[in-house]
This record gives sequence, C-alpha cells and structure tokens, in this order.
Amino acid sequence: MSSPRTVRSHASSAASRPEAKPRASRPELRVITGQRAESVHAADAIARVIEWTRTRSAPLLHVAIAVTFLLCTLIGSLMLRTQMVENSFEASEIEQHISQLTQDVEDDQAKLDQLVASLPSKAEEMGMVPQSGSISIDLNGYQSSESESAAQ
Repeated sequence: MSSPRTVRSHASSAASRPEAKPRASRPELRVITGQRAESVHAADAIARVIEWTRTRSAPLLHVAIAVTFLLCTLIGSLMLRTQMVENSFEASEIEQHISQLTQDVEDDQAKLDQLVASLPSKAEEMGMVPQSGSISIDLNGYQSSESESAAQ
C-alpha cells in the first residue's frame, strides 16, 4: 500500500522568528476647556502667528512678505479679469454698432441704386431727351476773365 501523504512547509518555526516589537502605548488624551468661538479673537490669532513664526526658521518678515505677495497677486488677477470682462462688453457693443452702421449703409446704397435706376424715366417725364451724339469742347485758346482784368 501507499504511504500517507505529508505536507512540509518551508516557513520558519515560531522559535526561529525574531520577536515582534511591543506596540507603543496610546498617547494620553487630555481635555481642553473653553469654547473655541470665545477664545479665538483677532489679537489672539495675530499673537499666535507671531509666536509661531518665532519658533520656526522663517522669521515674521518672510511670512509677511509671502502673505503680501499672495494678496497682491490675488488683487492683480481680479483686476485683470475685471478689465478683460469690460473689454469684452465694449468689443461686443462696438461689433453691434458696426453691424448696425453696415446695415444702414446697405439700405442707403439700395435707395441710391433705386434712384439712379428711376432717373431716366423722371428725365423723360420732365421733357428731356437722351443725347444722340457726343460733343467736345476745345479749350486750347481759352483765357480766363480774371487774367484779362489783372493785365489791364
């Protein structure tokens, strides 16, 4: 008969394992009294910021410069955006005005074309006749009356 099958594990035995480090105990909790809304005032907040900057490597001047720079960039970007919106509205108004003027010019041109087209019929109504040939005038020997009066 066949022998019973056995399974071997290559995992190390509990005796050869290094001991697990003991877990650190939980930190102690403490109760903070007072309400947050009452204890935080603007002067207290500024004093805490000043104290915080003294404990850090960055002095208060560096923090003040950084905050000032951020505020200036914020205000600058808001002003730039406002100016861009104003320019956009102005450009749209100008485009509307240009389209209105273009339409007025087209209307006036249509009226002028209509008047030019009706000109021959109105001339015939007034008794005028179309010219049959061309006439030319030669002004080679012409002297103005002003030059004659100046010569005398």
